[in-house]
Order: sequence, then C-alpha cells, then structure tokens
Amino acid sequence: MVEHALSVDVGCVRMTERHLRADPPTSSQIASATADIETAIDQAAEVVDFQGISTLVGVAGTVTTITAHALHLTTYDAGKIHLSQLPAAQIIDACTSLLVMTRAERASLGFLHKGRVDVIGAGALVWRTIVQRLQRDAGISMVVTSEHDILDGIALSIA
Repeated sequence: MVEHALSVDVGCVRMTERHLRADPPTSSQIASATADIETAIDQAAEVVDFQGISTLVGVAGTVTTITAHALHLTTYDAGKIHLSQLPAAQIIDACTSLLVMTRAERASLGFLHKGRVDVIGAGALVWRTIVQRLQRDAGISMVVTSEHDILDGIALSIA
C-alpha cells in the first residue's frame, strides 16, 4: 500500500533536452542534470520518509532496460528481467555504463529499443541518482525490477 507519493519532473526526455545534449554527455552536463535530479529527490524526501524503505522496486521501460544491461543480456528477455533482484552496485554500474556511451554504442545493444537510444543515458542518470540516494538514506543494498508499471497498479487498485 502506498502511504505517501510525489511526482517530480525528472523524466529521461526532459533531462536529455535540458542537459545531456552532447554525445556522449560532458561531465558538466552530467553534473547539471544530477543537481536537478537531486533537487527533485530532496522534494520527494519532504513527502516520503526514505528511512522506512527496505526494498526499492523499479518499474517500466527505463528501469527494465537498465536491468537488461546489468544482466548482460544480448536481447530483451522479460522473463529474466521481471522480479530480478540485483545488488545496487550492479545497477549503478549499468547506469554509469549507459550514461557514458555514445548513441551509436547504445544503438548496437541488442536489448535496447530503438526509441530509447537518445534518452536512456538520462534515464540511467536519474535511476543511478535515486539508487545512490536510497543506499545512503535507507540502506538499501538490492534493487528489484518489475515488468509491470504504474498503470498495472492503478488497474489492480480499481479492481
């Protein structure tokens, strides 16, 4: 059951358009985007108590793509991704790898949907920053990935 929630504007398209224009992004672009992401996480922390979090579950396309990379998949395999539990450090490494790749390098990844090539670096930066923050503030050490997303949860709550 969700006790507290806050939506913040740090999506991968928004972060790419605002900050990560170079291919690959420069360190100053990454620092600027990270500052925006951390501000958004600070806003969320005012509403959501991170101390009570024992499990971090990531959902939907960006997170499942990062998990495919962390699992070293050559093609997208929802069965291997769904409910996978990986060490936070492995997720952080996969995020960093995707962030610093060129678009051409990302395009060559067999698991990556073509529509995500341009924005997955920013999505990886967002997810990396969230995972690192929850490592620090909540002590999480593992990350669970779900193929189901927020719409599945809304439908379930209505049913």
